[in-house]
Amino acid sequence: MNNSFAANVAGLAIGCIVMVPLAVKFGRRPVYIASTAIQLAACIWSARTYTTGDLIGSNIVSGVGGAISESIVQMTIADLFFVHQRARMNSAYLVMVYTGTFLAPVAAGYCAKAQGWRWIWWWTLIFIAVSLVITIVAYEETKYTPRTDSMRTRSHDSYDQCDVPTKIDESSKTPLETTTAQTHDASFSASYPERSWRQRYALVTRTPGGSRPFLHLVWDTITLVRFPAVAYTALMWGATLMWFSVVLTTMSTYFTLPPYNFSPIGIGLMNLPPFIGTLLGLVVSSSNDWIILKLSKRNRGIFEPEMRLWLALLGAIITPAGVLLFGLSMTNGMPWIIPCIGNAMFGFGSAVNGGASLTYLQDCYAEVIGDALVSVTFVRNGLAAVVVFALTPWINSLGLYNTFVCASVLAWAVYLLTLPMLIWGRKWRVLTAASYRQHLARSGKH
Repeated sequence: MNNSFAANVAGLAIGCIVMVPLAVKFGRRPVYIASTAIQLAACIWSARTYTTGDLIGSNIVSGVGGAISESIVQMTIADLFFVHQRARMNSAYLVMVYTGTFLAPVAAGYCAKAQGWRWIWWWTLIFIAVSLVITIVAYEETKYTPRTDSMRTRSHDSYDQCDVPTKIDESSKTPLETTTAQTHDASFSASYPERSWRQRYALVTRTPGGSRPFLHLVWDTITLVRFPAVAYTALMWGATLMWFSVVLTTMSTYFTLPPYNFSPIGIGLMNLPPFIGTLLGLVVSSSNDWIILKLSKRNRGIFEPEMRLWLALLGAIITPAGVLLFGLSMTNGMPWIIPCIGNAMFGFGSAVNGGASLTYLQDCYAEVIGDALVSVTFVRNGLAAVVVFALTPWINSLGLYNTFVCASVLAWAVYLLTLPMLIWGRKWRVLTAASYRQHLARSGKH
């Protein structure tokens, strides 16, 4: 079971390497649809699992299909929203992620007892089928397509003639002035027409101009981890998934044993405390938009992405403490409410850390957020896969108590990297600015 979970995480790491470049090249809409369809197929395979090969294979396919969900949503947010709205939008996204993560096992416990474990996957199939239909009929392409040179020249000419459209007090203008202003506004609208229904719902939206070899695009995407903000976010998310995997797998095993003797329903209900903690953490995380506005005003109106990271310090303290409290109280057989408190602390800190680091990366490199998140997802899921594969030998070697002590110490070491990013993050961005511009030029992004 641990190996199948690790296989799923490995699929998540590999899937993004292929799917994000496709979203950049051909648009968000076809990749959303393909991703959902792949997960639909994986659900059928999971429901009809009979062998170990089925278990491993269905988890790999499910991971590949779901990989894009960890990056394409941020691409869509960057497409549609301004800087001072992104923390709230990322919080809304993470609410849905954590709802699935923590509440699905609760429902699965009841489902397994009432209908058998296969119906967990049949119900998942039904929900994903509905999601696929909604995506096909309701999701418009959000990818920005640069205009060709001839269109850009014509647009600039029109723009120069009509100047910037402004709000006009029609009552104070003469008929000639009013007519001229209306003509200029019409000229501006003609230069930037609204996209047609066919364009908004096109299955493929290519970027005009030449295309670089696909493998080069994939390589450039992976190597973005060389930028400090990308590496930092990858480590933050990697640490969160690593320790979440440790908590999840040990909870599923040790809470079925004395003194707890939990049933599948009880194990599922253990996901409620981290869910509640996560919701509280995301409420706090969404306040980051307000925080950066205040800090920007104090900084003479200049916004720096590192302003997002003050909130991450809170998560850097609480998350490892939650891991330690959960692990040591479970090891010592303490009342179940104490591991639940540790689990809630872990959920709260993870949400604060995740929201702050994700929005920080978006602010630093909005032009390539999808590409950057491939590096983040690859590192994050690669680390989690290694930890899950190594967890059983780790526990057998050190014991459960010492394993959680080591895990919490490692978690603090990683999360406290927020401090050097706060101090030197801007300087590192300046030092790598030329390399970043070269990446933009190679990838054709403006």
